[in-house]
Amino acid sequence: MVIDLRSDTVTQPTEAMRQAMARAPVGDDIYGEDPSARALEERAAAVLGKEAALFVSSGTMGNQLGLMLHCRPGDAVVIGENAHCMLYESGAGGAVAGVQFTVAGAGGTFDVADMEAALYPTAAYYMPRTRLVTIENTHNRAGGVVWDQATAVAVAEAAKARGLGTHLDGARIWNAAAALGVPAAELAAPFETVSACLSKGLGAPVGSVLAGSAAHVEEARRFRKMLGGAMRQVGILCAGGLFALEHHLERVGEDHDNARRFAEGVAALPGVTVDLATVQTNIVLFEVADAPAFADRMLAHDVLLSPFGPTTIRVVTHLDVDAAGVDRAVAAARAVTGA
Repeated sequence: MVIDLRSDTVTQPTEAMRQAMARAPVGDDIYGEDPSARALEERAAAVLGKEAALFVSSGTMGNQLGLMLHCRPGDAVVIGENAHCMLYESGAGGAVAGVQFTVAGAGGTFDVADMEAALYPTAAYYMPRTRLVTIENTHNRAGGVVWDQATAVAVAEAAKARGLGTHLDGARIWNAAAALGVPAAELAAPFETVSACLSKGLGAPVGSVLAGSAAHVEEARRFRKMLGGAMRQVGILCAGGLFALEHHLERVGEDHDNARRFAEGVAALPGVTVDLATVQTNIVLFEVADAPAFADRMLAHDVLLSPFGPTTIRVVTHLDVDAAGVDRAVAAARAVTGA
């Protein structure tokens, strides 16, 4: 059996989830007639503490809709270093939303001073207009680190005081909530819009949601149509997401325990360096001499990992890998390093 630790997107729908999808009542969602889509959107809005929510095909689409809601072409968006919407959305920020990014701080998170340093002067009409501040929680490229909530609140309040929009890229907000022991709605509260993935930590096969005010969601529905993201009997997919919200939220912390188990298991191996302080959720980043070669050798032991750079490996735990699977992966790493 292969242990796949490349991403939490590789999960397979459970048998119960498949059954829920198979029997989902559906209708034409373009006409607003899909009951399963409505049920998911209402449930997602409630869990995220927002007035409304919209099902979208991916986290990338959710983020792009967020950018489009708050900005006009040519505007600037303040983001953290190595943010997903800058690095991993195929340049859609510039090509689709028409925005440019200004990086604040280092390591993925930033504070109010960092945000202010990234703003363009409002009096200089010939410079881009900063319109939006967005944070990513948890931060993928930083290794799944969680934003300090007081800092996130301070950044959002400072942005609003300057007339700027606020968006939360909450692809893994469920992991942040589990790590902090607070409801996801509390993490989303400071932000006008939030995107949240159903197909990562919650294990649904497809989709994300964008949540916010009813007015924002209605406008996002129009933008979603522009991007080709409106679908007909989409309730078959939405039923998977609804099942995930109803049955998989409570177990997210197990993935964090397994990530810590893996990190501690490989930390003492020769040629492996792990910063255990960054192992806060379900992502582990560790350093080796040659990441692609290390991943190839692990594959020979039926363990799939993701090279995240020349010397960096990323491991992501999820609901399809239990503690025994993690132990097998650690044993494979021990064999590869000759420990």
